[in-house]
Amino acid sequence: MVASKIQNINNWFDAPTESPLLIAGPCSVESPEQINATAEALRTHTPISLLRGGVWKPRTKPGSFEGVGLEAMDWLIQAGKRIGTPVTTEVANAEHVEAALKAGVDVLWIGARTTVNPFYVQEIAEALRGVDIPVFVKNPIHAEIGLWAGAIERFQKVGIRRVAAVHRGFYATTKGVYRNEPHWHHSFGLRAMMPEIKIIVDPSHIAGKRHLVPEICQVAMDLSMDGIMVESHITPDSAMSDAAQQVTPERLGEIIQNLVIHPTHLKNGASDELKSLRHSLDELDDELVSIMRKRFALAKDIALIKEKEGASIFQMERWLKLVKERTESGDGEALTPEFMHDLFATIHKYSVEYQTRLTKKEL
Repeated sequence: MVASKIQNINNWFDAPTESPLLIAGPCSVESPEQINATAEALRTHTPISLLRGGVWKPRTKPGSFEGVGLEAMDWLIQAGKRIGTPVTTEVANAEHVEAALKAGVDVLWIGARTTVNPFYVQEIAEALRGVDIPVFVKNPIHAEIGLWAGAIERFQKVGIRRVAAVHRGFYATTKGVYRNEPHWHHSFGLRAMMPEIKIIVDPSHIAGKRHLVPEICQVAMDLSMDGIMVESHITPDSAMSDAAQQVTPERLGEIIQNLVIHPTHLKNGASDELKSLRHSLDELDDELVSIMRKRFALAKDIALIKEKEGASIFQMERWLKLVKERTESGDGEALTPEFMHDLFATIHKYSVEYQTRLTKKEL
């Protein structure tokens, strides 16, 4: 269960996360009645730190609802004042920034379609130079962590002190369970690159379907994320954008109340049993490294033979056979087909790269 204390946005940035930041509100601000009713219901059912709402909505196809525009900005701000909560909205260019600052928006966020382009990000960053306002940066649509980190750095370099990341999942070329694949390891990668940056999870855009939102929220807490941004609409089925992934304020209250937050550190340290199991894992990891050394030694010998015989380093038939057989060798539980496929596809990828560098005399 999430603590009922409302996190102050400034305190959240400046101190260790004691309880997650909760951001909620509709995908799009559609009317004064819609945003006011949603805000009032959110106040009734769960404490939130920020009221969110899209004013301009970048859409994939023309003709879709792209937001009301500037008029909706005032509706959002007034709704926030009614419930005593600061507000946040998305900006995609310098003109949006100017309008949001003039209207009095408290926090800005940069969308995934904007983060993907450094020119857009730099334009927004320059528009914010010298302005003291928090900025959230969503990950780019495609899994390029350097772009995500680079966007954050652009805001830091113009003097924005309070910048956080938003993990909203990544575009997948094949249809799966989620609208956007979570690929949690990318947020771990960002943490490794920028340990001082707090990360919020956007369960709505990862899930794409409202019945999956609770699951993603809990995973976010299990992974010690610093907050969640959930799309909530007073009547989600009638929403003008992203209707399928929005939840009612009442349902959001239930989701938040049912969340379990585990401590990030064991109170009394690791037990002897846990220490023993971790030691066994460490030994197995050492064995895996040793096996990889042996495998790449064989790959070196194979590369020399291929070079001698004038054969191509990459053998498509061999690659397809290897990945198929290894994928099918999993147990279906921990060793899922997806895991086995990714594992051996990665091993073979780096094996081919290694052999290529050998034959080009780069090693």
